[in-house]
Amino acid sequence: MENGKENKTGYRVEQDSIGAKDIPGDVYYGVQSLRAAENFRITGLNMHPEIINSLAYIKKASAITNCESGILEKKKAKAIVQACDEILTGKLHEYFIVDPIQGGAGTSLNMNANEVIANRALEIMGHQRGEYTYCSPNDHVNRSQSTNDAYPTAIHLGMYATHLQLLPYLEALIASFRKKGEEFAHIIKMGRTQLEDAVPMTLGQTFNGFASILQDEIAHLDHAANDFLTVNMGATAIGTGICAEPGYAEKCIEALRQITGWDIKLSADLVGATSDTSCLVGYAAAMKRVAVKINKICNDLRLLASGPRCGIGEIIIPENEPGSSIMPGKVNPTQCEAVTMVAVQVMGNDVAVSMAASQGNFELNVFMPVCIYNFLQSARLLAESIVSFNDRCAVGIRANREKMEHNLHNSLMLVTALNPYIGYENAAKTAKKAYKENISLKEACVSLGFLTAERFDEVFHPENMI
Repeated sequence: MENGKENKTGYRVEQDSIGAKDIPGDVYYGVQSLRAAENFRITGLNMHPEIINSLAYIKKASAITNCESGILEKKKAKAIVQACDEILTGKLHEYFIVDPIQGGAGTSLNMNANEVIANRALEIMGHQRGEYTYCSPNDHVNRSQSTNDAYPTAIHLGMYATHLQLLPYLEALIASFRKKGEEFAHIIKMGRTQLEDAVPMTLGQTFNGFASILQDEIAHLDHAANDFLTVNMGATAIGTGICAEPGYAEKCIEALRQITGWDIKLSADLVGATSDTSCLVGYAAAMKRVAVKINKICNDLRLLASGPRCGIGEIIIPENEPGSSIMPGKVNPTQCEAVTMVAVQVMGNDVAVSMAASQGNFELNVFMPVCIYNFLQSARLLAESIVSFNDRCAVGIRANREKMEHNLHNSLMLVTALNPYIGYENAAKTAKKAYKENISLKEACVSLGFLTAERFDEVFHPENMI
C-alpha cells in the first residue's frame, strides 16, 4: 500500500522495510518512530529538548548544503529548513516520541527527526503527511547523512548547549558564596581539621573558600565542553563518507557554524571520531568534580548548622519546612541533603558513562544512548539542585555570632598562639592541663609558670592568629 493513503478514518498507512502500519492522521511522526516507541518503553521519558534542537540544526545545515550542491531541489530544501526552524522555536517537540534508551546506533531518534521534518515539509509544500514521494525522510531529509554521523553530532551539540545552560547556575551559587564571604569577613570562628578544633579563621574565609573551589571548576567544565565542538558530520556510516558528495562534510560544518554561532570543527579522522565517546567521558568527569565539591560544601554547612543547641550551631540556615512528623519545631537541612543526594547520583552516573564508553566495538559505540541518558540526567540534576539550594538556602544563611564566640573562647587549640613564647612542648602541657582540669588556657598557663597573667594578655589575641 502506498505511503500516506488513508486506511481507516483518522489514520494513514505508512510502509517501511518491515511492513505497513496505521499511523494517526494528525501526527507528524511516521512508521519508524511509532515502531521505536512501541519497541522501547524503557525510561518513560522523551528525548531532551536540546538534542531535538541539535538534530534540527543538523538537518537544516544538511538541506542547505545539499541544495547548494545541486542534489536537493530548492523547494524541498526551503520546506525542510522551515520545518527545522519551527522545531528550533519549540514547536513539534511533542512528536519526538522515542525513548532515550533505544537501539544503540540512535537510528530510532534520527528517523523520528527525519519523519517529523519530512511530514511538516510536506505540509508546507501543500501535500499530505505521509506522501513521501514529494519529500522523503530518508532520501531528502537524511540526504548525505547516516545516523552514525547525524546522531553523534547532535549529541555533541546538545551537550554543548546543556553546558551553556549549567554554567550560569553554578556561577550564581559562587556569587552567593562570595557575597556571604564579604558579609562574614570580620566574624571570627574556630577552624576545624579532622572534625577537631584547629585554629581561628573568619566565617568569611570559609565561604570564600567554598566560592573558590567551585570557581576552579568553571575552567574544567569549559575545557571539557570545548571537545563537543569537534564533530564527525559527513562521516556517514563508518567514517568513510559513503553516499555523501565530495566536500559535503566541510560545507555542512560551515553551515552549522553559521546557524549556531559556535566554533564547530570537523574531526581530523572521521573513522576514529565515529566510534569515539571520550568527550562524554571528559565532561561527565568534570560534572563529577563539581558534585564532589558541592557534596563537601553541603556537608560542611549542615554540620556548621547542626543543633540548634546541642550541635555546632555556628550558622543558621533558612527554615524551609517542618523537619519531623513527631518532634515539634524540628527543622532539618533538607536543601543540603537534596544536593548531596544529587552529588551521589552524579558520581554514579560518571561510572555508567565511563563503562558505556568502554563498550564500543569496531567502528561504532552502540552504548551512546545510555551515555547520553546518564550525562543529561547529571546535568539536569546538578542544575536544578544548585538553583534550589542557592535560592532556598545559600542566600539566606546567617551567622550565629554568640555561638561562634563561645566556641572560640572555649577552644584549647588557641594555645597554638603561645608556641612562639613558651614553645610547643609547654603549649601542649598547657592545653592538656586546661582540658583535664576544665579551666581556661590562661589559668593553666599561669599556674604552670610559663607566663604571667599580664604577659598572657599581651600575647594572646585570637584575631592575630588569622
